[in-house]
Amino acid sequence: MPDGPAPQRNDLQIYDDRADQWWTDEVRWVRTLKNMVPGRLAYFDRFTAWEGQAVLDLGCAGGFMAEAIARKGAQVTGIDPAAKAIAAARAHAAAEGLEIRYDTGVGEALPYDDARFDVVVCVDVLEHVEDLAQVIAEVSRVLRPGGMFLFDTINRNPLARLAVITMAEDVLGLLPKGTHDPAMFIKPAELRDALSGAQFEVGAFTGLGPRGITRRGDFTFGRLPGTAIIYMGTARKPERTG
Repeated sequence: MPDGPAPQRNDLQIYDDRADQWWTDEVRWVRTLKNMVPGRLAYFDRFTAWEGQAVLDLGCAGGFMAEAIARKGAQVTGIDPAAKAIAAARAHAAAEGLEIRYDTGVGEALPYDDARFDVVVCVDVLEHVEDLAQVIAEVSRVLRPGGMFLFDTINRNPLARLAVITMAEDVLGLLPKGTHDPAMFIKPAELRDALSGAQFEVGAFTGLGPRGITRRGDFTFGRLPGTAIIYMGTARKPERTG
């Protein structure tokens, strides 16, 4: 007998559904997202000095990455389509005394002027967007010449599907079932081509994955040598284009 209908894929409603618990540490999968921030920043720190930089956190959800970057001295703006998550991010930043601007919107149509930011950070997002090429074009538009695009996403192959869908969502509950659509995962070569097509100077890619475990039984994360599952990367907008 079937177990019931398959979960909706690429279900972004989960971010609003748990917005009121985003900063409580009560929800395991939300804690997992929080635990990924230090590993990401340890890598991204190599490519930018955050102090005084105008930074866009594209797909910021409830604000974990935005707050971490703000604490490094950056002038941070966060944007996400999940309105309740944005409200939670705004409230928490205010309670912490952090001056972070939060907006509701999507990567395909960023509500910012050209050349507004020094850095765009985009983590756990590209594998969810409707139009990857348009998002990359918008990132390029809002970046100043010489600006950095720092990102991570998920590779598209059987191993990544096993790790992210079967294990993380279905078995371990590290993410809600239906969070991802494996058809929307992005091979590194595809992303590199898309970035190059937008005239970015693309840097090396590296892996991101579990490196330890907390007392609560949650994974901690850091840089890994392989890019078979989650991978991080950088791209630079040239000083001059054309």
